[in-house]
Amino acid sequence: MSVAPSSARGRSYAPELILAAGCAVALITFGPRASAGLFQIPMTVEFGWGRDTFGLAIAIQNLLWGLGAPFAGAIADRYGTVKVLCVGALLYAAGLVMMAYATTPLQLHFGAGVLIGFGLSACSFNLVLAAFGKLLPEQWRPMAFGAGTAAGSFGQFLFPPIGNILIDTLGWQQALVIFAFTLLPVLPISILLSTRKLGSGLQAAANLPNQTIAQALGEAFRHRSYVLLVLGFFTCGFQLAFITVHMPAYLKDMGLPAWVGGWTLAVIGLANAVGSLSSGWLSTRMPKRHLLAWIYLGRAVAIAVFIMLPPSPLTAISFGIVIGLFWLSTVPPTSALVMLMFGTKYMAMLYGFAFFSHQVGGFLGVWLGGLLYEQMGSYQIVWWLSVALGVVSALINLPIVEKPVERTVPQPA
Repeated sequence: MSVAPSSARGRSYAPELILAAGCAVALITFGPRASAGLFQIPMTVEFGWGRDTFGLAIAIQNLLWGLGAPFAGAIADRYGTVKVLCVGALLYAAGLVMMAYATTPLQLHFGAGVLIGFGLSACSFNLVLAAFGKLLPEQWRPMAFGAGTAAGSFGQFLFPPIGNILIDTLGWQQALVIFAFTLLPVLPISILLSTRKLGSGLQAAANLPNQTIAQALGEAFRHRSYVLLVLGFFTCGFQLAFITVHMPAYLKDMGLPAWVGGWTLAVIGLANAVGSLSSGWLSTRMPKRHLLAWIYLGRAVAIAVFIMLPPSPLTAISFGIVIGLFWLSTVPPTSALVMLMFGTKYMAMLYGFAFFSHQVGGFLGVWLGGLLYEQMGSYQIVWWLSVALGVVSALINLPIVEKPVERTVPQPA
């Protein structure tokens, strides 16, 4: 294949191949993580742990996923995406295997928490979206961000029902080992996402060729709109992680069969494929800050209605469809705003810091869910906290200014 024109300098593969490879990586890496809640009851019953023990492991995972994302992004920005994706996939697989054979809380926290957390930081959709920003032509990027996010969602649709079947037929340990092997195709696929050179084209005006990492970080965290974007993303992580991990147990507490939890997570993923693609499309047709505000407000309303309705398979599946439409639809406009403000040079790193805020929210959502359940026997406080945070984030995103950062004085190398 011929080298691309200057609008996507550094790309050596057709955009269709790059898009397909990125979507495949997002699908593969998001699936096992989205199925974590299926293993909570089998593990806690077998070992006599409380839900706070399992919840802390997944909370550590979310925190380290976010903590590692800026560093993984900076390494990918500097040395290319392939090595980072490969190391991340291997760490992720090792964490799943260790989780399968953990017999103490410490082993669980190290496998499901530390290894999977750092593995996800280096091989999940945050790296994929940054690669899309660097490698794809300008006109491809908004929909590519939506497609990459939707692919991760489709992984969430595929893996939980498969996980339920594997747990029922082979046991939860073998299910985790099989999930570990599904990550290995990331290694050859990642070659198509090689990002040695920086993107150019229409985003080049926002790039500073000689800008250092320290200068890029200082510029970003002095920029009010970026800070508001980062703060608003906290709520996304809080809500998603809490629902992913605790929804199956919550529904079982309500007297519903186990299959309802698995299929609720699955339809969330399927609906999110639609929501993410729609969000990518809308990002090119309306102010991104308004789109984000509506998404956060929509989540708050959906959660409030769900917890006030009588529990049933119909209400659970219906909630999964509605919340799925808003699930990761924040990602395309958030990614696009980071790229619009600062260009593509340090996009992986700067989006990584936004994602760290997301994962701090995820840590608190999962941890508080387990902790307050053990103390109060109910998830109600965390559900209503999710509603309040949705309203706050809707308001936080409204003042964001959608334009490249102003650079009046060139920065030295």
